[in-house]
Amino acid sequence: MAHQTAQRSLAGDVPGGGDRRQGLAFVVPALLLVTVFLILPALWTLYLGLTDYRLTGVQAAHPKVVGTANYTHALGDKDFRDALGRTLLFVLGSAIIGQNVLGFLLAWTLRSARRWARALVETLVLLAWILPGVVVAWLWIAFLKDQGGTLNAVLHTPGRDWWFDHPMGSLIVFNVWRGTAFSMMLFTAALSSVPPSQLESARLAGASGWQQLRDVVLPGIRGHVLTNTLLISLWTFNDFTPYLITKGEPHGASAVLPVYIYLTALPGERLGFASAISLIMLVINLLLALAYIRILRRRA
Repeated sequence: MAHQTAQRSLAGDVPGGGDRRQGLAFVVPALLLVTVFLILPALWTLYLGLTDYRLTGVQAAHPKVVGTANYTHALGDKDFRDALGRTLLFVLGSAIIGQNVLGFLLAWTLRSARRWARALVETLVLLAWILPGVVVAWLWIAFLKDQGGTLNAVLHTPGRDWWFDHPMGSLIVFNVWRGTAFSMMLFTAALSSVPPSQLESARLAGASGWQQLRDVVLPGIRGHVLTNTLLISLWTFNDFTPYLITKGEPHGASAVLPVYIYLTALPGERLGFASAISLIMLVINLLLALAYIRILRRRA
């Protein structure tokens, strides 16, 4: 009897055997896609980072393994450190502060707005988020253009080149404008989960609007705040859209890390060095994610 049961189990006739096969049928294609599009490119990038591979010349035909030379060179390279500093400023200004604060203020303000006003504001904010990156880039190039730009026409400052004079400031404002929609939607959902009875009790106890926000609302949605900060920080850290607007100009002053890697790999033809920087960038992403997750668990 035990022998027959074992045979049925091997044949997949016992309860659950068919379910396991169906599960594998769904999982295997996903694993293949992950392997082909994530794992293999990551391993290839790791290999290139250990070589002096270039797009042209002798190193393109016969690349040599240089070990960790690319990584040590990157960590000591002033251009890389400057690009990393610009990227951290970009994340801090446009994501952690800009999108977080503006997204929350919009969500908090629209709670008591009329339905038509709320729908209008949400539509305009979402429109900035869903437009293709190329379209948004051209809109902001036209908006801040030195000759015939919309902002110069409004401020009566003809010839003022905002992209040249304030490259990182302009990119931060641009990214806040474009990315606030996600924070607004997340905070809108988070605020709807705060029990109205708690706010009413705080109001009856004499708490001001700021005190209600500080003592009731923010403690109740702190998990949402950290989750939103994690997501928008990683998205902004890896954002390539600034290249569509400034291409890293003037003189690399707007080259955030993804743009710097691109300029190093293709126009600069230093693919091995750029691959090493890409891996360093991946490690920074992981450290940021782990830091946020640790803070989230502490406050849970």
